[in-house]
Amino acid sequence: MPATSLRRLLTTCLSLSKPRLSFLIVLTTATAYSLYPVPALLLPSSTASPSLSALTLIFLTSGTALCCASANALNMLLEPKYDAQMSRTRNRPLVRGLIGKKGALIFAAAAGALGTGSLWFGVNPTVAFLGGLNIVLYAGIYTPMKRISVLNTWVGAIVGGIPPLMGWAAAAGQSATGSGEWRELLFREGSIGGWLLAGLLFAWQFPHFNSLSWPIREEYKNAGYRMLAWTNAKMNGRVALRYAILCFPICAGLWWFQITDQGFLVTSSIVNAWMVKEAWRFWRKEGHKGSARGLFWASVWHLPVVMVLAMVHKKGLWEGIWKRLNGENEDEDLWLDDEEVQTRDTHGHALRVARALTSSGS
Repeated sequence: MPATSLRRLLTTCLSLSKPRLSFLIVLTTATAYSLYPVPALLLPSSTASPSLSALTLIFLTSGTALCCASANALNMLLEPKYDAQMSRTRNRPLVRGLIGKKGALIFAAAAGALGTGSLWFGVNPTVAFLGGLNIVLYAGIYTPMKRISVLNTWVGAIVGGIPPLMGWAAAAGQSATGSGEWRELLFREGSIGGWLLAGLLFAWQFPHFNSLSWPIREEYKNAGYRMLAWTNAKMNGRVALRYAILCFPICAGLWWFQITDQGFLVTSSIVNAWMVKEAWRFWRKEGHKGSARGLFWASVWHLPVVMVLAMVHKKGLWEGIWKRLNGENEDEDLWLDDEEVQTRDTHGHALRVARALTSSGS
């Protein structure tokens, strides 16, 4: 393929964006958006609600993907020398000379500007700020910190936890009753769902990365990256197990705060138990005898499966579908005689009052 061909350029830019990682991040963002509790689920009046806007979802997912592409490209731009020393990164575009540093920087800047711009104008400023913050955290703090301290993994976990908050804030912004500023979107009553999803992503990072890094721990060491896999192998296993266990109460919290139904408590526990089992084995065998591979693949499947289960078990989803299929009303009290409407007094007791206006109206 010619070095200047459009196809090669597009393929190179796609590689700079780390498409598989970006897809997973976009999935968690979209999941949080879809899980946001909207009133009277599946009623015609609510399916047309701005909180379920397909256009907002398009801006959210495309903007998030572009921000991910920007952060990942900047990450590669800062590390070609070290990427060349590791088997899992030596085929990256900058290492192979498929694109120069100037070209990678232009791509990263353009993706970052388009991504945050899409989130600002198509979603809301809070989500745009979180998207921009993640670029700074990943490229500006996490990337250089990998050569300084093992705490880089915790910083990376924070980066992974922010996208669900973006999805939650995007949905909250569509139904905000106040000014729609960041306090209302992230810290008002009912925001706990977004934080629980962020916590789930934060916790998941450790069994995933700690098992991924174990087989290539010597490569990390030779490249100068400070990772628990080689600095403290026993702690590497303990941390992976600790955070795998933490997924249980986080998923239970999604049910407790009525983000999902009770079925999620059962189905998510099965998936969590699988990952905890592999994490226990990883810790006990200190990564040997295939335990690192077992935990890695358990974590690879764990996150998308739990995300899909959360959407399937969204609170009120199946009740709403059942009522629609059976022609039942969501609220029988909404259907009154033509000449009457229903109100409630200050004590919550139902009252029936005559309509003030009629069709022939005064």
